[in-house]
Amino acid sequence: MYHYVSVPPADADAIRRDLSISPQKFEEQLKYLKEAGFTSITLHDLMLHLTMGYSLPEKPVILTFDDGYVDNYEFAYELLRKHGFTGTFFLVTAFQDENRPEYMSWDNVVEMHTGGMEFGAHSYNHADLRKQSVDYLVWQILGPREAIEERIEEPVRFFSYPSGAYDDQVVAVLRSAHYWGAITIHQGALHSSEYPFDLQRIRIHGGDSLGMFVDDINYWLYEKQ
Repeated sequence: MYHYVSVPPADADAIRRDLSISPQKFEEQLKYLKEAGFTSITLHDLMLHLTMGYSLPEKPVILTFDDGYVDNYEFAYELLRKHGFTGTFFLVTAFQDENRPEYMSWDNVVEMHTGGMEFGAHSYNHADLRKQSVDYLVWQILGPREAIEERIEEPVRFFSYPSGAYDDQVVAVLRSAHYWGAITIHQGALHSSEYPFDLQRIRIHGGDSLGMFVDDINYWLYEKQ
């Protein structure tokens, strides 16, 4: 689970620093994954494997990016392609509609999708979706999906919960909108077809060294299981 792929500004607070990984560190992590034999897949690939038994490479990895920051286009996209990886990017679509400069544009989204990247929805404006009406949830869940689909001309099947917050009503609306699954901020790497709307991830912290990154991967993939 990534957010910013850039060096944070000098006055950045602790949260911004934790959510930021420099392009240099990101490339080091990609090089490690490649040398260790990992192959990137999409969430679409994972769900076909879990529900229908489709084969996956021996060491699959899904690289997800939340919020749709412009540095994902400027740095992450270039480095992913350079090292032969695919990324899955979750958009807060109000930010594209408002042409906010700190977020990727719709043109960026189209270019990245054409270049092999996967896209999902991260709500309309990153609101807390818990304890909300069905109409409000439809606006936050179905609207962003339709906006992305209009641009990439491909079904959007996955959702990332804003700040990882959700309840049963959110899941029910996601199911009714024909999403296949959703990703959380719960730590882990073990997935099951029983819980497609509770997919786990490994959070990458800005201050992590490459050694810490490797230790996290080994812990969640091998020791924890």
